[in-house]
Amino acid sequence: MPHLSARSGPSRRLRAGLATAVAAALVPAGLTAALPATASGVPAASAQVQQAVTAPARTTATGTTTTGTTAAGTTAATSAVPVTGAATAAQAATTAGRPKAADKPYMGWSSWSLQSTNYPGVNPDGPGSFITEKNILAQAKAMATKLKPFGYEYINIDAGWQLGGDEWGRPVANTKRFPRGMKAVGEDIHALGLKFGIYTVVGLGKDVYNEGNMPIYGTTDCFSRDIVYPDLRTTNGWDMSYKINYASPCAQKYVDSIVQTFADWKVDFIKMDGVGPGSFRGGENYDNREDVEAWYRSVQNSGREMLYTLSWSMSHKYVEDWKANSHGWRIDTDVECYCDTIVRWDSSVKQRWWDVVQWIDDTGPGAWNNLDAVIVGNAEMDGLTEAERQSHMTFWAIQAAPLYSGDDLTKLDAYGLKLLTNREVIAINQAGRPARPLSQSSLQQTWYTKNADGSTTVALFNLGDQPATVTGKFDELGITGSAKVRDIWAGQNLGSVSGQVSATLPVHGSKLYKITPNNPHTLAKPSGVQATDVSRTTASLSWDASPGATSYRVYAGGRELARVTAPKATVTGLAPATAYKFEVKAVSNGRSSAASAPLDLTTSKNGGPVKYEAEADTNPRTGNAGVSGCAACSGGNKVGNLGGDATVTLTDLTVPVAGTYLLKIAYTDGDSSRQGILTVNDTTPYWVNFHGTGDNDWGTPQTTVQRVELKAGANTIKVSNPGGYMADIDYIIV
Repeated sequence: MPHLSARSGPSRRLRAGLATAVAAALVPAGLTAALPATASGVPAASAQVQQAVTAPARTTATGTTTTGTTAAGTTAATSAVPVTGAATAAQAATTAGRPKAADKPYMGWSSWSLQSTNYPGVNPDGPGSFITEKNILAQAKAMATKLKPFGYEYINIDAGWQLGGDEWGRPVANTKRFPRGMKAVGEDIHALGLKFGIYTVVGLGKDVYNEGNMPIYGTTDCFSRDIVYPDLRTTNGWDMSYKINYASPCAQKYVDSIVQTFADWKVDFIKMDGVGPGSFRGGENYDNREDVEAWYRSVQNSGREMLYTLSWSMSHKYVEDWKANSHGWRIDTDVECYCDTIVRWDSSVKQRWWDVVQWIDDTGPGAWNNLDAVIVGNAEMDGLTEAERQSHMTFWAIQAAPLYSGDDLTKLDAYGLKLLTNREVIAINQAGRPARPLSQSSLQQTWYTKNADGSTTVALFNLGDQPATVTGKFDELGITGSAKVRDIWAGQNLGSVSGQVSATLPVHGSKLYKITPNNPHTLAKPSGVQATDVSRTTASLSWDASPGATSYRVYAGGRELARVTAPKATVTGLAPATAYKFEVKAVSNGRSSAASAPLDLTTSKNGGPVKYEAEADTNPRTGNAGVSGCAACSGGNKVGNLGGDATVTLTDLTVPVAGTYLLKIAYTDGDSSRQGILTVNDTTPYWVNFHGTGDNDWGTPQTTVQRVELKAGANTIKVSNPGGYMADIDYIIV
């Protein structure tokens, strides 16, 4: 990628791949962890990571497309979506043959967070020295005593346990750290009523290649030279392994030999790290989909129930492969800050709010979105305030993410233990219904999910650096009439409430509510209504399905414009440059719900929509922002290196009437995701979250949308992010 896109400074990927000081704990003996870089040699991942504002793609449970007839007599394509947070039929189908343990997000503990920290005394013998048999079993005993009664059961031994391989290239333990070997450690973990997890890295370790002469266990004619490419191309997030060529039948046999070794050790969980596309690597050498499929096949045929998960920042472009061939995947880089605490809010925790959005519809029974470890157990070691610790636990819970602590379980403080063992919060997590945001156009955000009992879980977050009031409006949440509200963290019922829930939150603070309508028989109004596209005469809308609804009606100004059978419609026959107030009603058995919260939208002008190229000479740039070539971009160029003091301002975006317009923004982002601010006419800022590919692809444009208020005549839109790096901008259409 051009160097203008590489803007990254100290990268999350540098921390995730691990700085060289800790490399010895990460890689097998004799190897050096090579950190991936951009074409200019600068790590591509940014210290500030964000997510796209548009809702995740909505598909039918069967993958089919339905149509709805509009009032004007035209046919609009629609796609069905399941009830928010519920498992789709497709997801349910993928669980066939999968271990029962994958039905819910797993709960437990992982060693990596303590290995990676510089907190005094945790790694007394140098970086990564925490991982020993003694320390692992101490954590297991603490978990069995303190957390097992609440559902925590996995003890996952991460990087640093292995020291090369045996004569067949199967992994062996570092006997200085694990003198009795891994099988014995696993037996001790099982004796505590817990489950045993282990770590591996994708590819064939360079240290076991043995000049091509390593025999493959269980064969007479397969050697390491037979399972790699002749040019010994490397793979994984650190180039620490040779890429395996699965055209050779010997390759699957090698994978089988390792998986069977783990099964013989009675392993219950396998984490495979450095997997691509993802881990900020792309291209043929880093495409490990064949590895993943081979390992998954072997796990299924091992005769032992084992969870198989992928790490670290997986590429969403290949989510169907991850869903088909694993039990879960990391959606982001490491949560740890690689500093003198375990995490920090700004450098490691907060990006999950942005990064997870494009993955929300992909998680469910059988395979889960993994946000990495939850670090809330000890204030001094965690590096977070109490408000941040609560928000951290709240978000992991509402995302149905695996709940595995990275803290020293022998030193949990009272508040940390309270957070980790709140049964209502754990129940929200284990229900497996991930929440989604109503909007991400500001740092005060409302996230919600519909529950099987008709209630709605609502979380309010203040992601800003000043105290702020955050509100969840019942209209937008699809709640009709008054409702009973329970403050879950406070353990208090707040009585009957109408209209909204609202709280003034501290910096990085949160609230978590369960909202139960007083009339449970009322058909729920549609929630999350949003615009996805607009032209001179059409508007495309989508919304979250209402439980029990069989169809929907779309209105503007009280006039019915469309009837559809699924929560998506393209309304036609609109007038150019005209403001509309759209509402949606759910219909079931002749009953109609109340109208959704209204959505204001103005159609494009005659001759529109109009494209405004970011790289136009008339658009002023500041700082190091610059134009770079992009073959797939409009006009062959884009503006990159944005963030900090580097900005671009698109000028003369002209509309005939004032109104709420939908901007379509084309961008490139090879990170997990990045975030920017659109400032309209130097007055109104809108946060925009750009989905990332996670595979360092800065040459493939994507689009997102954002509603903004524009004045009649010429408008300016400044694109910036003073606090971090952001996506490269191709164009804006209005």
